[in-house]
Amino acid sequence: LRDMLREAIRTAQSGRVEEILLAIPWDQRRLIDQIVAVLRVVPIPIRLAPDRSIEGLLHKPRKEIGSTWVVDLHRGPLTWSECAIKRTFDIVFSSLALITLAPTMLIAAILIKLDSRGPVFFSQLRNGFNNNEFWILKFRTMRVMEQGTEVKQATRNDKRITRLGHWLRRSSIDELPQFLNVLRGEMSLVGPRPHAVVHDDEYKKLISRYAFRLHLKPGITGWAQVNGLRGETATVDLMEKRVDL
Repeated sequence: LRDMLREAIRTAQSGRVEEILLAIPWDQRRLIDQIVAVLRVVPIPIRLAPDRSIEGLLHKPRKEIGSTWVVDLHRGPLTWSECAIKRTFDIVFSSLALITLAPTMLIAAILIKLDSRGPVFFSQLRNGFNNNEFWILKFRTMRVMEQGTEVKQATRNDKRITRLGHWLRRSSIDELPQFLNVLRGEMSLVGPRPHAVVHDDEYKKLISRYAFRLHLKPGITGWAQVNGLRGETATVDLMEKRVDL
């Protein structure tokens, strides 16, 4: 090693070298310090190449905390400023929506009462941001009010859906009460659609990345819905596509 370093110094002093690159495991700190101490006699940069144990971390964002710095292994989806902007957007536009759509919602409520027996609203437990549970609000479109461990997804031509319910679902008017969930801070205007808790528990076991859906507040609409992935998910691959989006 000593002869190698002397040769490196002679080569560097000849003017034919722009920098010295060390390829040494990062846990060999004492050896690295000794080599750098010897090579400092030449006025060129001395650089340490990352080893396999550290290479992947160097591409990640760094942040200073006090007198040290840390590497982001997993960042939050939104910064504090982005959260504030998104929440302001949600409050303003959900308030406007509730005011503007109030006549439509009133007519829908009256028609639901006239069409079938049961309450106007349907409320069901859902998982929200960071797995916090909340009660989602919808106009009732079915003759049943399923809760708990037995919740069957609605399917095409589902016999549980009322006559009016088919129209409310096609027009998405049944989702309008969720503007109240947005105003209360349980949902956002844009985000992954919330599923019944029992369905979340099922898909968490089948799809490894499913939990990422809970990194943001659930939304009235989301990128998956814009791209046509809405309604029934009869197979796991359909839910995987929702997770991807």
